[in-house]
Amino acid sequence: MKLDNTTLQVLANYCAAAAESMGWTLMRTAYSTFVKETEDFSCQVLTRDGLTVASPKTFGATWYTGLDYGDVIKRFDYQEGDICITSDPYAGHVATHTPDIHMWKPVFRDGEIVCFVGNHIHNTDVGGAVPATLSRTLTEIQQEGLRIPPMRLMRGGMLNKDLLDIIAHNVRLPEQNWGDLNAQIACANVGERKIHEILDRFGKDNFVAGLDQLLDYADNQARAVIREIPDGEYFFADYADEDEAGGYPVRVAVTLKVHGDTLTLDFTGSDPQLATSHNMPTGGKERHALVTVGTVYALYCLDPTMMLNAGLMRPTRAILPEGTIMNAVEPVAVGMRTLACTLAQTVTLGAFCRALPDRMPASPASSVTLMNIKTSTRAGRPIMASVGPVGGGAGGSTFGDGADGSGANLSFLKNTPVEISEAEIPVRIKRYGLVADSGGPGKYRGGTGLEMELQLDQPQSMVTARNRDRSVISAWGLRGGRSGAVSRFVKNPGTAGAIELGSQDLVKCNPGDVILIQGPGGGGYGSPLDRPVEKVLADVRRGLVSADRAKSDYGVVIAVDGGVDKAATTQLRGQMRSDADWAEFGHGPGRLAFEAVWTEARYGVLTGLLAKLPVTWRYFVKHEIFRQIQRPPVDGSDGVDEVYRAYTQVTDRFADLPKAS
Repeated sequence: MKLDNTTLQVLANYCAAAAESMGWTLMRTAYSTFVKETEDFSCQVLTRDGLTVASPKTFGATWYTGLDYGDVIKRFDYQEGDICITSDPYAGHVATHTPDIHMWKPVFRDGEIVCFVGNHIHNTDVGGAVPATLSRTLTEIQQEGLRIPPMRLMRGGMLNKDLLDIIAHNVRLPEQNWGDLNAQIACANVGERKIHEILDRFGKDNFVAGLDQLLDYADNQARAVIREIPDGEYFFADYADEDEAGGYPVRVAVTLKVHGDTLTLDFTGSDPQLATSHNMPTGGKERHALVTVGTVYALYCLDPTMMLNAGLMRPTRAILPEGTIMNAVEPVAVGMRTLACTLAQTVTLGAFCRALPDRMPASPASSVTLMNIKTSTRAGRPIMASVGPVGGGAGGSTFGDGADGSGANLSFLKNTPVEISEAEIPVRIKRYGLVADSGGPGKYRGGTGLEMELQLDQPQSMVTARNRDRSVISAWGLRGGRSGAVSRFVKNPGTAGAIELGSQDLVKCNPGDVILIQGPGGGGYGSPLDRPVEKVLADVRRGLVSADRAKSDYGVVIAVDGGVDKAATTQLRGQMRSDADWAEFGHGPGRLAFEAVWTEARYGVLTGLLAKLPVTWRYFVKHEIFRQIQRPPVDGSDGVDEVYRAYTQVTDRFADLPKAS
């Protein structure tokens, strides 16, 4: 049964409205700050096969356009009133770390399932080794709190009380988790009711057929855009600061292969899975929702009329080598998979930049620190809450500056109002604003980072700052634009006892301790010397760019009276243009220093050798080789012989390991 385009669009609007009603219900009835303020949740209208057809567009998490519940949906027989649940990252690959609890509910009409409705939230704590569950220091998923395999939460409308008791006994604040679970149940029930309203209007057969046709519509839109991209292979790599505390950078690499109206994302060349929790549990699914986020963003950037559903990803497939950071093998920890997810997005966007350099923006900051505090009230009652994400700016684009403090691929995470944080936990927010000079210089400036300074007033408090990154390797600029500033994390700044915390994510605090965190900046687009003088002056007056950096980065001289010294500016810009180095990608000093040693030739050999090893050996051998090779190639060589020698020295110590060929 084929619906005409007008009817199909009306159906799409109804499904979107249903998803938004679900989202508002979840957000307004949730217990925890992280859901009701930060909005780390999603909700979906799903086909009978579990593919996302509609989700909220203007609030909630935007990483789940391609979410596929199919592997878990097919495990059950259903009756009306059933609700199922899972949080196990290795079971069905719907949940991606243990705090993300997913629910789905069948919708029946005339005794037949016509669709499902689903939702997920990020729980502030689901037990485990550390407050708020997640830390880079964890190595096994068993340390990462409660794992709920796919199972029924409700059967025929009756709650599984045994499961609720298990949850309550394994989390730190059971009343908070129970409040959020109730919000999820309400969300599913509202979704079911809204679907029945749509069925009353369209009829069962038109509705079921229409959902599949909505996927087809998005598929066709995506293919039309892909056909505009020149056929070819486009490689890009990016790095996280550390694979463990004091460790080495982590690389995610992708080759974007464009052929006709199809895309392949080949992540061969990415680092082996880590002995920390930054791994992605994708199961090798070629259209895993978190792997394809960067492609969704790129296609939507190229055509903002895209219908956002799982059909958008039909023309795309990913190659995810097993045992790498992009496809980790159980039981390795995966709780901090957000870092790998954002890296996967930036490398995907970077590859699209190589294919379409005149249409894509520079790199977003691609790092947001999620701040949680475990402390106690003044009366001694334990309490834990999020105090909001502290992230960075978006990248400058072909037509404008990047958004300040709201970094594109992570901008769905909303800030928590200071008043809410101070009302919920005994903390004083001393400063909350934007970081001057953090946006990457360019004709179109990168967005600035956020800054938060807070003071604790209770003993035995713990600050968790998950996903700390971009403190060494910054967001890249594009087409002459410069990199954004790095992030910063400090305990008791400005004192004799100040401690630079780097990428540390667990910080013990006593009364009076102060924590300062600054997010990174987005990359700039185009030469800074092409930025209009009046825009530079406006940034100086707004406190986004200092007078010193206006001069050194943009060649704009600010006079004593606060205006522009036009003659000095003209002279300085002329001199700077003759000395300027123009680069397609503007990388910061951290990345340039690392890649001077670990060139593409060396890294290509390294990843090829590591791929031959058993999964459990790869991380260890990588570290052994990195310890041996810390200098750039010399005498004009590509330096790959040193990689082979280092590998041989390691594997010769262990007889069973494969030798270099």
